[in-house]
Amino acid sequence: MKAVVQRVTRASVTVGGEQISAIGRGICVLLGISLEDTQKELEHMVRKILNLRVFEDESGKHWSKSVMDKQYEVLCISQFTLQCVLKGNKPDFHLAMPTEQAEGFYNSFLEQLRKTYRPELIKDGKFGAYMQVHIQNDGPVTIELESPALGAATSDPKQLQVLLVVACGTLPQRGLTSSAVSTPRTPTAPRIPTCETLGRCSGAHELNHSATGPAPVSYFNL
Repeated sequence: MKAVVQRVTRASVTVGGEQISAIGRGICVLLGISLEDTQKELEHMVRKILNLRVFEDESGKHWSKSVMDKQYEVLCISQFTLQCVLKGNKPDFHLAMPTEQAEGFYNSFLEQLRKTYRPELIKDGKFGAYMQVHIQNDGPVTIELESPALGAATSDPKQLQVLLVVACGTLPQRGLTSSAVSTPRTPTAPRIPTCETLGRCSGAHELNHSATGPAPVSYFNL
């Protein structure tokens, strides 16, 4: 599931020349549903959208408050084109959930938003209709969200360093000290073999340790 979240001063949806929905200060959410999305991805995206800190607090500090904190409105628009894959210059949408399934899934998404927040503050367009969406972006502030892929490896360098310490028993040469990472071992656990040199761990390589350590971990790109 993908979403483009825009902080707005106002936004509205028009279908056939008639305005069907509008909000004032808040966020506009363009949502793209994929073939693989489940209830888990739905709930993850609802949490992210409602807790995304794109507003100022009372003292003017930026990136401090969410739409729920400020009690602002949310306008949701179904946007299957977010699941586009380009074939040359032509968009292909085979990764998007088919219309007959997507409509029910999208309605469940709206229901979860309303259940988590305030129903009267959640607005939407018209699923499957040809819409004109008018967005007055405030900032501009635009945030892209994507539900995590199943089994996807982390891309956070700090998390990768921690994983490397656990897998290799050594510290990478990127300013990480032994006090920065805690890797407790149980008394009965066998000692994990270390790599031959720290230099070997500082780049991308395949770890082929003996069976006394954890399952092999392949390719750390630090």
